[in-house]
Amino acid sequence: MKQRGLADSKYNERRAECEAAVTMLKQKLNIDCLGDVSVETFEAYKHLITDATVLKRAEHVVTEDDRVRKAMDALNAGDIVSFGRLMNQSHDSLKNLYEVTGAELDALADAALTVDGVFGSRMTGAGFGGCTVSVVDERRVDDFIKTVGEKYFNKTGLTAEFYVAEAADGARRIYA
Repeated sequence: MKQRGLADSKYNERRAECEAAVTMLKQKLNIDCLGDVSVETFEAYKHLITDATVLKRAEHVVTEDDRVRKAMDALNAGDIVSFGRLMNQSHDSLKNLYEVTGAELDALADAALTVDGVFGSRMTGAGFGGCTVSVVDERRVDDFIKTVGEKYFNKTGLTAEFYVAEAADGARRIYA
């Protein structure tokens, strides 16, 4: 219930910081974007990024891309525990390296992780307010809503809204 304030300046600032990282890495690497850089390559060449803030932004993007690949593998293997761990790592990186979460999003994610049956929780969307998504054992949803709602209100004075959804097969072509 905190309005997302995607300030164009902050979004554009993050984008410019990532572009600056690419420019610095291009001194030694033939890349077009941070998505072209593996975690291993980043570790070997991150010394080329001379600005501490730009380094944090680049580290988030490179490690987030790696987490997405690992998340796909975990989901394909039916490993919801590993998937949840990756969600939590993602939120921490968005908070500490990319710095786009904020007190309210952190309060929701932190409260979620105190509930038995929660596999993972992270902010979703562009940041600076908005929503979190949590993967919760269906038998614990009511407890999740109660506990997270109370903890969030106690921490922020705001009343959270909850939307319960179930995974589906996803988008696909339907033949009639």
